[in-house]
Amino acid sequence: MENFKKFAIAIRNLKPNAQYSYKGDVPTTEELFNEVEWVIGIKQNGTSTLAKTNPHSELTWDKVNAEMDRLQTEYDAQDYARNRQVEYPATTEFLEAYTEKEIGGDSTKWDAYVVKYNKVRSDVPKP
Repeated sequence: MENFKKFAIAIRNLKPNAQYSYKGDVPTTEELFNEVEWVIGIKQNGTSTLAKTNPHSELTWDKVNAEMDRLQTEYDAQDYARNRQVEYPATTEFLEAYTEKEIGGDSTKWDAYVVKYNKVRSDVPKP
């Protein structure tokens, strides 16, 4: 999972309404995390008031880092599913085979579809 996405989701999971900004690299270290600017208000002209002091006790580096690690573990555990998705026969192939079998009684395409589907499941096993 990309670091920018992982960081954003971790923040959202821990403090859904927190708003922040960072320049440069994604905060993947405590040093970079401490450079994050937090939105602490909105000015009359609609621009954000930013501060480097984190106003959210829920968003410590340890908590954010632990959540990013959890997200990465969850993402990695679904690697097989992403790999299968690419290899599975197309939905149109399924619909054509199923319809032909149900309406016309010819199961040739359906049998071929099932073979392809099962081959993907055996070639890319669930851990």
